[in-house]
Amino acid sequence: MTEDARHFKTELAIIGSGIAGFAASIFALNRQLDCAQIGNTGAVAYTTGYLDLLGKTEDNEGAFKNTHDNPWDGLKQLRTTHANHPLSQIPQADIEEGFKQFTAFLGECGIAYTSPGVNNITALTPVGTLKKTLCLPATMAAGPKAFAAKKKCVIIDFKGLKGFSGRQVVANLIDQWPALSTQRVSFPEMLSGEIYPEVMARALEVPATRVKLAELLKTAAGEAKIIGLPAVLGMHSPDTVRTELERLAGLEIFEIPTMPPSVPGIRLREMFEQVFPQKGVTLIPQQKVTSLTFNDQGAQLSLADNYGPITIDTQAVILATGRFLSGGLEAHIEGIEEPLLGLPVTQPADRTSWYHEKYTGPTGHAIHKTGIEVDSSFRPLASDGTPFDERLFAAGIILAHQDWIRGRSGAGIAIATAYKAVEAVEKFLRA
Repeated sequence: MTEDARHFKTELAIIGSGIAGFAASIFALNRQLDCAQIGNTGAVAYTTGYLDLLGKTEDNEGAFKNTHDNPWDGLKQLRTTHANHPLSQIPQADIEEGFKQFTAFLGECGIAYTSPGVNNITALTPVGTLKKTLCLPATMAAGPKAFAAKKKCVIIDFKGLKGFSGRQVVANLIDQWPALSTQRVSFPEMLSGEIYPEVMARALEVPATRVKLAELLKTAAGEAKIIGLPAVLGMHSPDTVRTELERLAGLEIFEIPTMPPSVPGIRLREMFEQVFPQKGVTLIPQQKVTSLTFNDQGAQLSLADNYGPITIDTQAVILATGRFLSGGLEAHIEGIEEPLLGLPVTQPADRTSWYHEKYTGPTGHAIHKTGIEVDSSFRPLASDGTPFDERLFAAGIILAHQDWIRGRSGAGIAIATAYKAVEAVEKFLRA
């Protein structure tokens, strides 16, 4: 059954369902802007849950070898060496405020995060290597502290769980963390066959499952008082699940991200999709905008779902569509394109320059710095260097001149540029 066409009217439409899109909605809510968010499947579910600001910058040869314990010092260097990087365009106070508002919102909605501080946190990856990040979920906070203090700790993994190995974590960390060991247990009621993190997380929201798991953890911990688990501590109330499991087991517990798609990323996506409509955001998830046009009254977005066509009239638009994984950019034989509006894309001169010969080379690949250009108000530029339209803004990794992968800066770029884009939108709307 197909319904009649639905029509919405709003001040701001945000296109994108990644960190940048969700951050823009948060900042719009905080500024009391009426907004709608639309987006095809974003990359949030593929995140570890860590919120990186800046972990590495390039040396004189263009290799990402400068690791930063203090990301703010790294940003000062970045502004000197790479003035066109998106983070170089944003004052430190605004970046701090963006992170503060973003993490505060997550905490208010049931997923607590550590507060952004002066220094990066040395966090554990799914394979037991280390990375620098600014903020992480409260469920993971005890891990970096235990590592720093080199406390006796047991990493728990589960029979049938792929994508996470306690033996691998220990093997990669044992030289730096001699008191680390691992144990494998069977997850309650999942005793045979392959098991999945998302299913385990939802199972742990049942109190009886937590009681059973706590008994297994007490035995596996031995003399250790701290244990690390793959990230499975509940889907919608992870802090409650962790607190209750710690009480039952008499242990300090922390999570380690698993290989993507990961529970921490799915938690964020499901939380946003549940909370935003309650707070007044017109949310149309899992749908792709097929047309965006500008007219005398503003802009009009067109899309459709299983129930028929949808039209959104808005006064301003933020483009937060990401790069290749999310469909914000498309790579073709002729070059890289921005498919929705045909915006110019800054890119290498030809395909042969997209990648270096060595895939894991320290300099990265030129294709990872492709993107659209923006002005000081984060308005995308047309081919003549002027704003494409005064009502169009952009945020996130669709912006050019940054390799968020090697720079360990994806969330930082998303949050900081979304903060500035929404600030510019409010200034435009209230002028």
